[in-house]
Amino acid sequence: MPVSTDPEHIAISKSKGIKIDWKDGHRSDYGLVYLRDKCPCATCSGSHGTPPRPPEADNPLQMFKPALKMLGVEPVGNYAIRINWSDGHNTGIYSWEHFRRICQCPECKVVA
Repeated sequence: MPVSTDPEHIAISKSKGIKIDWKDGHRSDYGLVYLRDKCPCATCSGSHGTPPRPPEADNPLQMFKPALKMLGVEPVGNYAIRINWSDGHNTGIYSWEHFRRICQCPECKVVA
C-alpha cells in the first residue's frame, strides 16, 4: 500500500504533542520537543544562509527553561497546520507531507 500524506484523524494536546491517524492505516505520534526541533521554517532549518536552530533536545539547561507548550494550532489551507509555540515562535508551517516524513516510528525509520 502506498504511503498516505492525508490524515484521517488528528489529536492535538497542547502540553503533550500531536497524534495522527493516516488514511493508509498508519499512526504517528509527535512529542512537543521533537516537533519544535523539526520546525520546517527557514529560520529553524537554516534555509536562508543562517545556521539551523540547535535541537532543543540537546540543550543541557532544559530543566531551567519553562515547559514547552503549544499555545495554539491553526489550519493552513487543507495541507498543513501552523503551531504557535510558548517560546514565541510561530512561523513554521507543518505540512502533512512534512509530518509523514518526520515520523519517528520504527516502521518509518526503516524506510528512511
